[in-house]
Amino acid sequence: MLQRLRSFISRPKAHAGAHHGASTTDRETASWLPSFGSADADLLDDLPMLRARNRDLAINNGIASGAIQTITDNVVGTGFRLSAKPDYRALGRDKVWADEWSNQIEALWRTWADGTDCDAGRTLNFAGLTQLVFRSGLLNGEAMALPLWLPGDGPFATRIQIIEADRLSTPPHKSDGKGMRAGIEVNAYGAPQAYWIKKTHPGDHFAWAATAEDWQRVPAFTRWGRHRVIHVHDKERTGQTRGKPLFSAVMKQFRMLDKYQSSELQAAVINAMIAAFIETPMDQDSIVEMFGGDADQYMQDRNAYIKNRVRLKGGAVMPLFPGDKLSSFAPSRPADGFAPFVEAMSRHVAAALHMPYELLLKDFSKTNYSSARAALLEAWRFFNGRRQWLSAHWTQPVYELWLEEVIEAGLIEAPDFYEHRRAYARSRWIGPGRGWVDPVKEAKAAQTRMDIGVSTLENECAEQGLDWEEVLEQRARERERMTELGLLGAADVVSGQPFVEEAPDQELGHVKEAKS
Repeated sequence: MLQRLRSFISRPKAHAGAHHGASTTDRETASWLPSFGSADADLLDDLPMLRARNRDLAINNGIASGAIQTITDNVVGTGFRLSAKPDYRALGRDKVWADEWSNQIEALWRTWADGTDCDAGRTLNFAGLTQLVFRSGLLNGEAMALPLWLPGDGPFATRIQIIEADRLSTPPHKSDGKGMRAGIEVNAYGAPQAYWIKKTHPGDHFAWAATAEDWQRVPAFTRWGRHRVIHVHDKERTGQTRGKPLFSAVMKQFRMLDKYQSSELQAAVINAMIAAFIETPMDQDSIVEMFGGDADQYMQDRNAYIKNRVRLKGGAVMPLFPGDKLSSFAPSRPADGFAPFVEAMSRHVAAALHMPYELLLKDFSKTNYSSARAALLEAWRFFNGRRQWLSAHWTQPVYELWLEEVIEAGLIEAPDFYEHRRAYARSRWIGPGRGWVDPVKEAKAAQTRMDIGVSTLENECAEQGLDWEEVLEQRARERERMTELGLLGAADVVSGQPFVEEAPDQELGHVKEAKS
């Protein structure tokens, strides 16, 4: 590496290359010599400090803490809902069988996921585990989960234990190399074979004298392909075995902005405490002469008087010493450029976090409907991508683990399950609803999409965090009950039957009075 850099630097200017960005002779880029190591070489040595600083920002910086909460609320929210979608064509079945099978599986899943039987610690339901996994990914860059088999306590034996990613590390009797990457054994293709997990957190007070016996080797899979470790992390480069924390790209900017805001706030507080300055035209010799040549005595008497008699408060009249005068003080904090500078830096941070500035700061005061909707649509693309990623790497593997137990226990029929595992486990995960900026416009747009055939009721309900079958069943029950009570006309109105017409020149959301 050093030899290659020396060869670059030793090139004459005429042979500096066609790309200015690669020049090592230009004044602007001569000292810009970044690392060009592999994904793990660039990340693994820095990962412990990145993780620690990332967590410190989440604890002590309000904007960082709010960003993590905002992303978690929009991606996970109250949790994901299972919509089982077995590939009935691949299984040689029909749609009627698929619907019945799905309903049974979803009912069994709710009995396991809605309670704390899914958690090895018996404190969280599956929605809580999902939030914890996703938040751990933002804080640490990755999340670790151990599927355990704990029979005898509840109808299902499958339990999930969430552990801190810090516990995944190379034990002292081994070293990182071609087959070991920061606690992960990999094969020639980079596929994980086993994980070395410390039995206690390395940050515990009693963990300073760790030995080789404090680590446990956990294979990635069982002999028949069942997950023994679920390692959730995002890959930015090929060959990357560990995840990177959320604020890694803007950690320095976050820190400097935090210090600047704290300094500005401290200066403003100090300036606010100073009401005025007391000046005296007397020189030092005159003061010494007035107090018999003892200047120290003068200062002692003056401080004692101010301490015991003088109180700065509204409307107070403060007596002064002979020759003193009171000068007003005009504080200059916060500085005029403080707010624009903080806003510009916040926009930079928001761009790095793939979020609109308005959503990061929860400030929509300077935007209109079109701008707000464009910003939220851009955010929704990011959140939806994170949902798909979380579903693929967390909820789906857990569902397959649980489904295997259900089928082995004979609670549902699934012939040749291991040969057709993917077909049986095919599913869709419904996240929380994204909400509406303008309910009237967006509801009409949803109706139009369904009318022209570019969307379905299933998709429209899923965007609002709803299951379309539950919606239809509930509407049917409501209409049936209204019919029993003689409210069929009202039911027709509720179901959206026409006789409300919107005036073209009226403001948004207002309609004409219903026709008789």
